[in-house]
Amino acid sequence: MKKENIIKFLPYQYPFMFVEKITNISKNGIEGYYTFKKDEYFYLGHFKNNPITPGVILIEVMAQIGLVCLGIYLLNHQIDLKNKPKIALTSNQIDFFLSVKPKEKVRVISEKIFFRFNKLKCKVQMFNNKNELVSRGTISGMVKII
Repeated sequence: MKKENIIKFLPYQYPFMFVEKITNISKNGIEGYYTFKKDEYFYLGHFKNNPITPGVILIEVMAQIGLVCLGIYLLNHQIDLKNKPKIALTSNQIDFFLSVKPKEKVRVISEKIFFRFNKLKCKVQMFNNKNELVSRGTISGMVKII
């Protein structure tokens, strides 16, 4: 499956789609990015006059690129228009080091730890435009074709 096609199979849409582009992918990992728009819905109240991307949204970006896109790639031989992927996040442990502001582009790099019995666990890192580490940790989920 080509990188461009993976995005088509994501079970998300605006305003909760946080995958802009996949730049590298293999059976062992993935790299992609997302640019936060200045008018994202979650900036309205987080924080007053100083918008910062909520940590839960940063985790979602890491999960969508680092877990869901990689899971779709790993199961690509089973996926078609009738058999779409279903994904459930099962656990995460993420440490945060820097904040992310509106209009910032983040890059996510994910390395597969294991993929067995439809459970995928990955080591995921997020970097900002300056290549500074924003966050890192592990994310696990179940990837099934239904």
